[in-house]
Amino acid sequence: MSHNHSHQVTNYNRAFAIGIALNLIFVVIEVIYGVLSESLALIADAGHNLSDVFSLVLAWGASYLAKKAATEKRTYGLRKATVMASLGSAILLLIALGGIAWEAINRVSDPAPVEGMTVIVVASIGVVINTLTALLFFSGQKDDLNIKGAFLHMAADAVVSLGVVVAGLFIMFKGWLWIDPVISLVIVAVILAGTLGLLKDSMNYALDAVPDGIDIPELKQYFSGLESVERIHDLHVWPLSTTEIALTVHLVVNTTELDNRFLRDQQQHLHDHYGIAHATLQIESSTDEQRCMLDNVKPQKHA
Repeated sequence: MSHNHSHQVTNYNRAFAIGIALNLIFVVIEVIYGVLSESLALIADAGHNLSDVFSLVLAWGASYLAKKAATEKRTYGLRKATVMASLGSAILLLIALGGIAWEAINRVSDPAPVEGMTVIVVASIGVVINTLTALLFFSGQKDDLNIKGAFLHMAADAVVSLGVVVAGLFIMFKGWLWIDPVISLVIVAVILAGTLGLLKDSMNYALDAVPDGIDIPELKQYFSGLESVERIHDLHVWPLSTTEIALTVHLVVNTTELDNRFLRDQQQHLHDHYGIAHATLQIESSTDEQRCMLDNVKPQKHA
């Protein structure tokens, strides 16, 4: 099976800078108009958007740390920071969704109208700003959990703001006070699905689970099918970061003629077909009585 993978890490510094600046401006706008219109909803939403700014800063910081050079203490550098950031983003999203759901449930029994046209206009600005910010991370969210976390935060805010606008219009023209909490709960349910997926993937990456798209039985079959390879052992595949995958494997061979070209060919194949950028292959002789300490296969008795 052939897999197409891109391992060029895109620089999202500009996207993060623009996203943080836009959302900080929006927070200021919400606070000003919240005070002027005496809308606690706008002031509360400003606090929520400020938490999203923190999430963007967290993701940006992780992207920066992931590029730091390895040290003798951290031989893989700080690549795992992107995994921790995506996990943090998922947790922050769940907390935010919980707050929205709690407020919506309270309003079901005692629905309150959206406070006039001011709230609708400000929420409309939020739709535009959060949508533009989410689009900055759209292309990268498919291949990088850290970027996906930033994208989901902004996309979620855009949908929430849109819900405020729609609810406000229905209330103004239809008088349906109940529509505001109902739309909020529907939005929470939709966003929750994506957030749980991000949380699951982030937990798996944090625990060094095999990344999605890597078929271990297929890899075992590939290595075992190589010429001169009698068997393999200690095959491990894990994520170094949200964009890089590592592999180690011991190949037990019946020849001494394998050279560095063989290793380079296998590394290139793993890179091109499985997206594995860091592959370490250990070659062991099947005739050597000094077996690898990690090889649990019992030696065959010769007649």
